[in-house]
Amino acid sequence: MASETVRPNPADLGIEDLRTHVADEMQRTRDRSIALTSAVDDDELVRQHSPLMSPLVWDLAHVGSQEEIWLVRDVGGRQAVRPDIDDLYDAFQHARADRPALPLLGPTEARNYVTTVRDKVLDLLDRSPLEGRRLVEQAFAFGMIVQHEQQHDETMLATHQLRNGDPVLDDEPPPAAVDADSLPDEVLVPGGPFVMGTSTEPWALDNERPAHEVHVADFRIDTTPVTNGQFLRFLDSGGYDQPRWWSEQGWQYRQRADLRAPLFWKDDGGTWLRRRFGHVEPVALDEPVVHVCFYEAQAYANWAGKRLPTEQEWEKAARFDPRSGRSLRYPWGQADPQQGRANLGQRHLRPAPAGAYPTGAAPCGARQLIGDVWEWTASDFAPYPGFTAFPYREYSEVFFGASHKVLRGGSFGTDVAACRGTFRNWDYPIRRQIFAGFRCARTPDSDELG
Repeated sequence: MASETVRPNPADLGIEDLRTHVADEMQRTRDRSIALTSAVDDDELVRQHSPLMSPLVWDLAHVGSQEEIWLVRDVGGRQAVRPDIDDLYDAFQHARADRPALPLLGPTEARNYVTTVRDKVLDLLDRSPLEGRRLVEQAFAFGMIVQHEQQHDETMLATHQLRNGDPVLDDEPPPAAVDADSLPDEVLVPGGPFVMGTSTEPWALDNERPAHEVHVADFRIDTTPVTNGQFLRFLDSGGYDQPRWWSEQGWQYRQRADLRAPLFWKDDGGTWLRRRFGHVEPVALDEPVVHVCFYEAQAYANWAGKRLPTEQEWEKAARFDPRSGRSLRYPWGQADPQQGRANLGQRHLRPAPAGAYPTGAAPCGARQLIGDVWEWTASDFAPYPGFTAFPYREYSEVFFGASHKVLRGGSFGTDVAACRGTFRNWDYPIRRQIFAGFRCARTPDSDELG
């Protein structure tokens, strides 16, 4: 994928510059959707590569349907393009496993549909005042649709990882970890209050709001995500066969699903190989482990004498600047990510080695908190104090509860538009097809605090 350019903050733009920014973001996002769907032939577009995922053609038409509903109809107040397909592309109406049996739009029809919708959206973007309603202030609805499509692009990327066949996606090799050997294993984050969440980020989604003060006790957190090499030591020690490291629910799932290693790993006579977007290659020991579920991450942390960080701990490590006493937009400051700071945007189809991106380090010294792998936390997905669903309950509210665990930080497949220091992801603790890894934390002993 193309490298990032400097992206302005919508909050800093006048109306006309904001229109240009929105149009650029929508085009950049659509280019990615087209690249992911044009990389395979039409037969593969309509095929279900895993019951966990939709056919790629469903995702393509779905992003068009949401764009039509929210922008053409709601923001623009214009005549519906295809109201007859609303139910087909309502994610709550049909489980992913059932979608191939639906009368979906074919590849050509889906492409024509999303193009028609986009033409209408660009026309109304030129005419919308971008003020007067909360939905359009600072182009929020347009930013919401950009993020929605980018989230589905990452989902489509996960589908590409699940498909069998020759490689079809191109990427660049990630940067090396320049000073990894000199990094400490952990960093200390002093206890105290910090401001979690945001009330000012213009395109932040409802579950990131509002900003609120949280007190976190002293904790230590791994400097980098747990690597394949570290996780292999847990595996080689028999960690998958010892119930003592697993929670009761985790052990039940490990047995039921017969988990023996991260997803896509294979033992080839004593050498561990992985399948990565059609390539079969030795497991890279210095890269963050990916495609592990919450229960595997939790078991590793127990084995290592640690635990998973809470969501509050993760965000304090990623955002709190003790020099100013303020929370930053990103670990490195207020500016959006650039190539040298984080592995985002599908530029590399793998995590970068642990210790990469020194200029992206947080004030506490932790690295790669943004990009590379989504990081499981110990926290259930829950609303912040003062939460208000906006613009619809189904984005966040219906998922709150103990059945979903929070992931933070984004992955190599996450776009910068859908990733920031306050961004919250969530999933079932059994999910392994997502680009998820983790880092550990622990409560320090009193003699470590000086």
